[in-house]
Amino acid sequence: MTFEQLIFYLFSATLVAAAVNLVTVRNPVYAALSLILCFFTSSALWLLLEAEFLGIVLVLVYVGAVMVLFLFVIMMLDLNLDLLKEGFTRYLPIGLLVAVVVAVEMILVVNSGQFQAPYPAAPAPVNNTEALGSLLYTEYVYPFEIAAVILVVAIIAAIVLTLRRRPDARKQDISQQVQVRRADRVRLVKMKSERSE
Repeated sequence: MTFEQLIFYLFSATLVAAAVNLVTVRNPVYAALSLILCFFTSSALWLLLEAEFLGIVLVLVYVGAVMVLFLFVIMMLDLNLDLLKEGFTRYLPIGLLVAVVVAVEMILVVNSGQFQAPYPAAPAPVNNTEALGSLLYTEYVYPFEIAAVILVVAIIAAIVLTLRRRPDARKQDISQQVQVRRADRVRLVKMKSERSE
């Protein structure tokens, strides 16, 4: 076993453990932190596969921006964890059945022989970042723009969710603060002074 294979198995085991922790942990903040660990280990695997651009983008975009947004929304929503815990055991058999069916389908697809190329693939260009950029901005420019619009909509939705009205939240009313007069806030009281005898 070479050192590269050892690193691959180490990151793969960490990725699987973090993914299992992601779907089994009950606290949503811990689940988001497990997802961040999944992103980091996936990025390391992509770096091992010499896809440097995808690995760096995964860390910068997903961990640096999207996961910060997820954590912000999770913390601002005041999730009721008791309601989330109720349905876990009820839907566990269905979830396990779906997981087994998906795993069997993946094994059948991988073993079908469609992934074995009869001839060697063409060598990749020297600079995969340049090739990816030219492909992204020419052939896939419309899906790229649609993804950008979806991200903007997600940001707006997160802002709307955090600014929703809650009865227990205190809020400032700037128009009332500006219209206040001195007589509304300050009351001068005239008292007789005490005399000491």
